[in-house]
Amino acid sequence: MSFSQIEYGVTDRIATITLKRPERLNAFTFTMRGELVKAFDLADDDDEVRAVVVTGAGRAFCAGADLSGGGDTFSHRDFHGEPGELVAGAPRDGGGTVALRIARSLKPVIGAINGPAVGVGVTMTLPMDIRLAADTAKFGFVFARRGIVTEAASSWFLPRLVGIAQAMEWAATGRVFPASEALAGGLVSRVVPAEELLPAAYALGREIADNTSAVSVAAIRRLMWSGLSASSPWEAHAADSRLMAELGSAPDTVEGVTAFLEKRPAEFPMKVSEDLPGGVPTWPVNPYGG
Repeated sequence: MSFSQIEYGVTDRIATITLKRPERLNAFTFTMRGELVKAFDLADDDDEVRAVVVTGAGRAFCAGADLSGGGDTFSHRDFHGEPGELVAGAPRDGGGTVALRIARSLKPVIGAINGPAVGVGVTMTLPMDIRLAADTAKFGFVFARRGIVTEAASSWFLPRLVGIAQAMEWAATGRVFPASEALAGGLVSRVVPAEELLPAAYALGREIADNTSAVSVAAIRRLMWSGLSASSPWEAHAADSRLMAELGSAPDTVEGVTAFLEKRPAEFPMKVSEDLPGGVPTWPVNPYGG
């Protein structure tokens, strides 16, 4: 499949999605939205893909929404979409469709934030599992400075990642801050020199691809994210227990234990496309219709 505003490729069982509008600092568009959703569909459908790395072309990760439309950039007065493009009767925000698609990913997602990540450029990274940043990266939840609100379900993701006080400080001020502050606030897990960013992201991807069960990782990812809104540890324990029971005698489990005892690398036979347990928590595509 060919894309015009992103690039998609798979090497050594790692898919790379590159935002590719470097002349516009990879500013987000309706076209880019659709292409990102399709790229994650490709990654999920390919059993050879064990991890996804997302980065930007040129000197930016994503400078936010493309504002070339001027003051009407965020206007939806002429919107006449289908029901599936609505949330509670209002047009779905484009960043949210990407963020929720990433949240539903069956493969772990690593953000390699190589430069400015502002507005939707940072909120789209929140459902990624691991965020690494170049020391030249900058971040900004600038919505209040544009007269709009936090989008892409970031009101759900951001406080859970960094806490309500830090989330409100960044969102209420709308200021742009450096990678060092993102690290201190818990938004990213590591800051590295720019030239080491992609090697570090791929090293993480290879660690996953070379040593783990794809089915286990997919199930763990869903357990972790759904657990953020579990009502109690008892509810989380019930979900854990269902999957432990389903996977306890599965081929990957037998292979994992046997390989450990035999002191050899495991060769996990199960595939996400065919063998994902029925007890894995599922997130709806769009509970508001479509």
